[in-house]
Amino acid sequence: MEEFDSIIIGSGVGGLATAICLARAGQKVLVLEQHYVPGGWSHSFTLGGQRFSPGVHYVGLLDDKQSTSELYRGLGIANDMVFFRMNTNAYEHCYIGNEIIDLPAGITSLEKVLSNRFPKEEKNIKEYLSLVQKVNYELQLIPKLKGWWQKITVPFRTKHFGKFSLFSLKRVVGWHVKDPLLQAVLNIQCGDHGLPPSRACFPVHTSVMGHYFDGGFYPMGGGGGIVKAMTNGIKRHGGEVRVKQNVEKIIIENNKAIGVKIKDGQTIYAKNIISNADPSITYLKLVGKENISQKLSKKLEKTKYSVTSLILFLTLDMDVTKSGIDSGNIWMVKDEDIDQHFNTLMTDDITEGEDFPAFFMSCTTLKDPVSYNGRYHNFEVVTYVNYDNIKKFKGEEDYHCQEYKEFKEKIISKLMNSIEKIIPGAKDNVVQAELGTPMTNEFYVNSTKGNVYGTEKTLNQVGPFSYKNTSEIENLFLCGASTLSHGVAGATHSGLAAAAAILKCDPSDFIVQDENQRIRIYDAEDQTTWPEWVHVKRSDKVRTFKDLNIV
Repeated sequence: MEEFDSIIIGSGVGGLATAICLARAGQKVLVLEQHYVPGGWSHSFTLGGQRFSPGVHYVGLLDDKQSTSELYRGLGIANDMVFFRMNTNAYEHCYIGNEIIDLPAGITSLEKVLSNRFPKEEKNIKEYLSLVQKVNYELQLIPKLKGWWQKITVPFRTKHFGKFSLFSLKRVVGWHVKDPLLQAVLNIQCGDHGLPPSRACFPVHTSVMGHYFDGGFYPMGGGGGIVKAMTNGIKRHGGEVRVKQNVEKIIIENNKAIGVKIKDGQTIYAKNIISNADPSITYLKLVGKENISQKLSKKLEKTKYSVTSLILFLTLDMDVTKSGIDSGNIWMVKDEDIDQHFNTLMTDDITEGEDFPAFFMSCTTLKDPVSYNGRYHNFEVVTYVNYDNIKKFKGEEDYHCQEYKEFKEKIISKLMNSIEKIIPGAKDNVVQAELGTPMTNEFYVNSTKGNVYGTEKTLNQVGPFSYKNTSEIENLFLCGASTLSHGVAGATHSGLAAAAAILKCDPSDFIVQDENQRIRIYDAEDQTTWPEWVHVKRSDKVRTFKDLNIV
């Protein structure tokens, strides 16, 4: 019979961060992952010899002394990480109708670019971007306020947050700028939280914008590069990560979590159980409805999960840079009415029509130049859909069947029609095109209805209304995108919060100051910034590709 101090169910970055903190504190820690690789949404995989990452497309605030950099340094994993800085002149390309507007790194540069493009809105742009900065600062300040005096003065310290927090993104943007195209530009990153402007919680959107104000960074090795650094950190402190371990049940005795039962019948005991799974999976499937209160049961019934996705993993045999593709992401919408495009994706039959009204696309071989073999370029193309509108396919054992195959072929054809408009000739140069569906998300990531951001980030489900790291069951804790925050950085911080709840300390206590820890960052598009070893890895990749007689 095995016993641990803490068992973490699920190896998303929230679970891995929890494990690092607890193992470093001296606990005997075990992470259990049902997939054959760790990482959750942050994992990477290979397809036809090419690497893809379904959930990590960019990370922000990685420059020296910025919060994500300090997070990784504090966890003692920065030295294991390499990031490439995406195009600073356009880490985001906004394709809106026939217009292309680039978002550069740096708030001053962004203000200048937008003011030059929309001179009549110059004053409004400055005021709106200033508001975003203020609300984002106040949002980050709230959990840091300690003591009676600081808490009682919260309304004065967070007046901008308080004034605008109850309103939607669309309404706040509309109050500040009038040009429909500019409104679309300021709304376009709503894809990073999965809600249309009319339903998006304004503070959540400001946190997304603020996270990327200084540009985007992509990890070498894709999301798997982050996961590898985190799993190595766990192992250095004596922790263990096991894959292909499908947890069937959390064992509850006298309202206390005491262990887990694996699907193969094995039982493992621990003093603490931490679930990185969605609240619905945690409480209804693993804990069991019979073990939770009526109050929690009602909350779970009302909980709405974020959008699910269709993800095309695409390899092209062509020089895509001739079509203007670079390390910057592309957000494409047919016109300025982003709300209408969300509505179309959520309500229409997605197999109908010739193309999609909106999607996100990025070229990983240009964001991570080490992954480029000298000929093939890899893309991840994402669009959102409503899980309940996807037909349920019935194969002999799971959803795989001929009808499902035909469904995927229709979606791939539609996406390729959309991509062709940005990269002419793409359809004639496809090496491989594989589609991930909501069912894929459920199978590999085990997310409720294939959701990509945990709970839906509406006002009534974030902040004080989100799921807590602690639970009503003794010694059962939660982490992940449905608790503190979503995204790579947000989910990682949720892990610190869960560990802090267990060890009865402050999450900031886990951010250990170590001057020897530093993330290596190079420019994705400037080879002069690369050290010799990066050039060697790139050359090895090209040479291996040629040796395989593919060229």
